[in-house]
Amino acid sequence: MPCPAHIPALLQRGADDDLAFSGPGRPDLTYGELRRQVERTVAGLNQRGIGRGDRVAIVLPNGPEMASAFVSVAAGATTAPLNPAYTESEFAFYLQDLGAKALILAEGANSPARAAAAGLGVRVLEAHILPDLPAGSFDFAGEPGKDTVERPDPAEPDDVALVLHTSGTTSRPKIVPLLQRNICVAARNIRNSLRLGPRDRCLNVMPLFHVHGLLACVLSTLSAGASLYCPPGFNALKFFRWLDECDPTWYSAVPTMHQAILARANRNREAVRRPKLRFIRSSSAPLPVRVAHELEATFGVPVVEAYAMTEAAHQITCNPLPPAPRKVGTVGVAAGPEVSVVDEDGNHLDPGRTGEIVIRGPTVTPGYEHRPAANEAAFTNGWFRTGDQGLRDEEGYVTITGRLKEVINRGGEKISPREVDEVLMDHPEVRQAVTFAVPHDQLGEEVGAAVVLRKGGASPGGRGDAAVVREGEGALLRGGKSRAPAATDPAMAWEPAVIVTEIRNFAATRLAPFKVPRRVWVLDEIPRGPTGKVPRLTMAERLGLGRSKGRRSQAGTRSAAVRTLPK
Repeated sequence: MPCPAHIPALLQRGADDDLAFSGPGRPDLTYGELRRQVERTVAGLNQRGIGRGDRVAIVLPNGPEMASAFVSVAAGATTAPLNPAYTESEFAFYLQDLGAKALILAEGANSPARAAAAGLGVRVLEAHILPDLPAGSFDFAGEPGKDTVERPDPAEPDDVALVLHTSGTTSRPKIVPLLQRNICVAARNIRNSLRLGPRDRCLNVMPLFHVHGLLACVLSTLSAGASLYCPPGFNALKFFRWLDECDPTWYSAVPTMHQAILARANRNREAVRRPKLRFIRSSSAPLPVRVAHELEATFGVPVVEAYAMTEAAHQITCNPLPPAPRKVGTVGVAAGPEVSVVDEDGNHLDPGRTGEIVIRGPTVTPGYEHRPAANEAAFTNGWFRTGDQGLRDEEGYVTITGRLKEVINRGGEKISPREVDEVLMDHPEVRQAVTFAVPHDQLGEEVGAAVVLRKGGASPGGRGDAAVVREGEGALLRGGKSRAPAATDPAMAWEPAVIVTEIRNFAATRLAPFKVPRRVWVLDEIPRGPTGKVPRLTMAERLGLGRSKGRRSQAGTRSAAVRTLPK
């Protein structure tokens, strides 16, 4: 069957009576009902003067209605899902930057997006949701009005289906438009790499304002005529109950979610044994090798890591499922666009040589919106520069060594933070680790790292014999039970001297001397973005060590939370 080139065609894969969406405590939604929901939504938008090319922001909680609204709006307009946790000023920024014509909210929702839309004159459409209706069903509340629409027809392949913003960590976020054909081909690529079929069932724990959840979970599932179980966002305490309830064949998540699941696996052994998982997928951030092995040992199924980014409509590479070779520690082989590695001048490099990863193909965005300078820098001879550093081996397996802008330049010596992360994660007391650049007067940058210890380690507020030291204040307590306050603020960093020395000595046995972190902080929690990505570029600033490299704050973004859309 040829690849559908737009959402209306993609939704024809499932038979009328086949299950499409379900959720906790909700009746199931079939493909026939989903197609009727799409028709009602597009008609409702048209009746309110919204058609092809018009941008509709969606701010709904995670769940089947969010998944349904995404595909329904994209079938006849341009969809723009936004993080419900944004502040009013953030909503105002994104709504204005998008040029949104309407905003969809749950009926009666007390969201700051409502006030932001009112301030900009953006029309609010309220989704009327009844819990006794099939999962994903909704109507627009109120009368439609007598607005006219210029382009009421169903979407076509070259229409913009989805717009998302890139990370705003070091600059103003850029709008990434993805065409109907971009996302439909991407859905097919993911479906093929995971060998999805109508009997597969995805447990979606990813946020549906991010490309990972939208493409890897929702659209790939629909492309296969399979089914999707949509709980209200990730919750490690409820994950194993959801496994029992929905009996999925797979799920996809970011590494921090996988780690949270592993932390509770021993207390849920019966739930772990019962599911019929076929595989587990990881993407959107580097998966530590140790975590991959622990997942496979716990669930008894292969774990495949994929490399993805918004500009490529998510998936770029993926480790193949058995019986093909799966190389843990790599992100697999090309599973979407073409992939190559180039030097600073754009020359393509031979296997084994490290450079910048570049891509091209039908899933790649046509370019950032209203950013000619960014597009000139991003595209070279038809190839998109990802900004990621890596290499390919002789068999085409890609290893990511880090983001180019995250590479630490220690007096001219270049260090990949991810390489150091992997070594620190091999220490038996370390549960999580993030390596980052620390300002240095002579060298420019020095290697720093923050770690979270496993339960029972010498962490602040716990039990341990380490001398607990707060950075810059000397010894607070020596020996016995520590009664130091927990570091609830990321800037409240502690250095238990004994465990820190042990970790540095351990790293010194695995790394060249210039790569060993000179300073290590023990935190109760590493700050993360809304989809689990560590803000590596801002860690030094968060720890009170001065302005981080490349840091430029975005107006309206709170310092206490990361407001980025990780790749």
